[in-house]
Amino acid sequence: MKSFKDFNFGKFIIGVDEVGRGCLAGPVVACAIMLDIKNFPDGINDSKKLNKEKRNYLYKKLIDKCNYALGIASVKEIDRFNIHQSSLLAMKRALNKLETLNHIILVDGKFSPISNNKNIKCIIKGDQQCISIAAASIIAKVTRDNLMTKLGRKFPYYDWNNNVGYGTRKHLDRIQKFGICIHHRKTFAPIHNLL
Repeated sequence: MKSFKDFNFGKFIIGVDEVGRGCLAGPVVACAIMLDIKNFPDGINDSKKLNKEKRNYLYKKLIDKCNYALGIASVKEIDRFNIHQSSLLAMKRALNKLETLNHIILVDGKFSPISNNKNIKCIIKGDQQCISIAAASIIAKVTRDNLMTKLGRKFPYYDWNNNVGYGTRKHLDRIQKFGICIHHRKTFAPIHNLL
């Protein structure tokens, strides 16, 4: 990232992002983070553009330095409301845990999780343009990956410690062989079609 939009909004910024929209299993996880734009670790970028080692390093730095909150929407909620609404719900839950008064809230994407909040700015591809959103994406990604690795110990045949719930060839093959479990999203096409 060469420059960040955050600096155009002033000092008090909250970045919000979610991860796990395209997975076949597990919840969607969002993070809202108050990032001190004058004091943040070097190397922050969209979590998808960082290798696991760099992501984990930045995650530890960020959770030590910053005030942040997590929000989760469960598999049941994803199947009930759809992934779009569940992503917004997870972001709203994260924001509700922080004191947001007088803060500009930068949200990744084009939809606001809180419709009547005039301080929210939605930014398409915000995780590539705003350091606060990128920081939120790192915390959300590492949190969700760790959760899926933990769930993978109880359901080892799905290879979640490697695919973290995404529809890899191995994951799909294992679903064909072993069926689905309670952590699979039954409304997502590959699984819905099997049912």
